[in-house]
Amino acid sequence: MRTVTILGATGVIGQLSLDVIGKYPDEFSVYALTAFQSVDRLAKSCRQFRPQYAVVNDQDAAEQLRSHPDMQGLSTTVLYGAEELVNISSSTEVDTVITGIVGGAGLEPTLAAIRAGARVMIANKEPVVMLGSILNREVQEHGATIFPVDSEHNAIFQCCTAACDQDYKPFNRIPGLRRILLTGSGGPFLTIPLDELSAVTPQRAVAHPVWNMGAKISVDSATMMNKGLEIIEARWLFNVAVEKIDVVVHPQGMIHSMVEYKDGSIIAQMASPDMRVPIANSLFWPERRESGAEGLDPTRMPQLEFMTPDWDRFPCLALAREVAGSDGTAATVMNAANEIAVDQFLNSRIRFTQISETVRHCVETIEDEPVESLQHILEVDQRTRTLAVQYAAANGC
Repeated sequence: MRTVTILGATGVIGQLSLDVIGKYPDEFSVYALTAFQSVDRLAKSCRQFRPQYAVVNDQDAAEQLRSHPDMQGLSTTVLYGAEELVNISSSTEVDTVITGIVGGAGLEPTLAAIRAGARVMIANKEPVVMLGSILNREVQEHGATIFPVDSEHNAIFQCCTAACDQDYKPFNRIPGLRRILLTGSGGPFLTIPLDELSAVTPQRAVAHPVWNMGAKISVDSATMMNKGLEIIEARWLFNVAVEKIDVVVHPQGMIHSMVEYKDGSIIAQMASPDMRVPIANSLFWPERRESGAEGLDPTRMPQLEFMTPDWDRFPCLALAREVAGSDGTAATVMNAANEIAVDQFLNSRIRFTQISETVRHCVETIEDEPVESLQHILEVDQRTRTLAVQYAAANGC
């Protein structure tokens, strides 16, 4: 019986993780579920999985959760606050922690899980993007294992474990690697005229043609900032130079990424666009188990297309590639500025094309500093958010 904690249990990754875990009731015990303030969904999950702990953001949410009808009769202890989030993440009773908390709030609990030596399944981009060098050191020191749940990096993981003879470790070099090919759909604006981009609405930007994702991630796909962040993730997770990471636009979303080796071979990972595939892969590796995802029928696939990115169409991707080679705080600045800019766009305060303008302003304004500590990263993150809000307010529509 393996014991699991899910950070961000009410989000898409959290709910799909519970769906996979629910198929194996004799193999998994849920230790803790956390959420920000989605009390109804968290209560429903607690009723089904009966965790020892449920953690929410603040006291009001905790009181609502305790009094929720679905919680009555359960022995689940309801806690709240950042400190409790760290405590349940570092519990020695847990062997697997799934991290799906978006933003800086997920950094400290992810580090806590690594320091506890857990199997850490990282679904959110921020820990690796912002703390790459720190994670590398902490994983080596505490004997933790990181599994990438992000579909592209899990695809790379699957493509490289064969070369590693089932001895893959995060942050190690992949034997015989020539380059990594990150695939991306190009989002909903892949073909519209460039002069129409400034007028696109949030509703159009979140209508992803392949994946069912949250609003923020969907906008990142539309700008291809998600691929930019994934370049940084791949650089750290697979210990590869940025120059050996290419982005390939693949609108059908059937191939989730590829790895090219020095002998000329390219290994690609294909699956239906269902996040239960990388979740199950990370949960059970090195075994292969049923995920609940629908299989692919090669005879019924559409024609597969591949193209190089249009850098003029995707200035966020171009900026991210510039930033990706930094060992310092530039990635933190870019990530924080992008979060603010996307939020401003979703609330109709800036135009779609001003997302990249806001991010570039922050990257060029705030000095790229050597990473000193988690606290240092959080300070840079907050400083960037303040600047991004100011810039958006002064230049918005």
